[in-house]
Amino acid sequence: MFNALVVEQTDTGPVCEFKRWNSSHLPNHPVLIKVAYSSLNYKDALAVTARGKILRRYPMIPGIDLAGTVVESSESEYQTGDTVILCGAGLGEDYCGGYAQFASVPAAPLVQLPEPMSIEEAMACGTAGFTAMLAVLALLDAGLKPDRGKVIVSGASGGLGGIAIAILHHLGFDVTAISGRPQNGDYLKQLGAAETLSRDEFLQPAKPLEAQRWAGAIDTVGGPLLAKLLSQVQYGGAVASCGLAGGHELNTTVMPFILRGIKLLGINSTYIEHEQRERAWQKIAETLDHAFWNRISQTIGFREIPTYAEKLLAGEIRGRIIVDVNSD
Repeated sequence: MFNALVVEQTDTGPVCEFKRWNSSHLPNHPVLIKVAYSSLNYKDALAVTARGKILRRYPMIPGIDLAGTVVESSESEYQTGDTVILCGAGLGEDYCGGYAQFASVPAAPLVQLPEPMSIEEAMACGTAGFTAMLAVLALLDAGLKPDRGKVIVSGASGGLGGIAIAILHHLGFDVTAISGRPQNGDYLKQLGAAETLSRDEFLQPAKPLEAQRWAGAIDTVGGPLLAKLLSQVQYGGAVASCGLAGGHELNTTVMPFILRGIKLLGINSTYIEHEQRERAWQKIAETLDHAFWNRISQTIGFREIPTYAEKLLAGEIRGRIIVDVNSD
């Protein structure tokens, strides 16, 4: 038996409760993991509070990230005792996720913990940092270089945005942050932002083309803010889109794409191929150090998940939340 946070469907809607489960409740996947840490993401908060249609079946253990040790494996790539990471790939949505002391998972999306990263730091990174690195790599692959000009990052106070800023700064880019929380200005500069701009400035209706301000952008918000950024990206630039907290609709024109030749790069970290997973995790481990992960994260106990889920949805969380599934 082990501890798990379980969401079940009832006559009045989904209900989230702490339960004692056993392995017979887990899906029949080839790798069994003893989970050490998970993390708290926006998706997880929606699932735990039953405010979003995140879970695709019930009962379900949420938690789209996990890091732990292989206990059993029928796949030759992973042996008992291996330390592994799993982010996305249906974890905590299609099959039981990281908010439990054990998880049964497919082998394909697993990644060995890269050196010199610790297992706790892997969850300080989690899906947020993994997605941030995928966005940066997409921009680099599209030809973005530090000498092209400024790069802007929206949703900068969140985990994804903050990690993206740090990665870009480390790679030599001049980074501007967009945030709706002006009190976080000093924090964002510590991460590597040269300047911070108010989100309100980017919520005004966008013209088809505006002054060329940015060589590239990482947008975690979507909606009107993304439309504004597209109108301001300079010729040959690119925007990596990886969030829709500000809305899923995009009211823009083809003019930035045709007249300025910019690229809109969609980032989906959930079902990405294994080679890209390994590339991103290795680059993360090489780029950001122990001090950085300590600065942007805090660790909570297992039973604190519901409380912090509410705080996250209320915009009260800065940076990343690590969940110690073996501590109350």
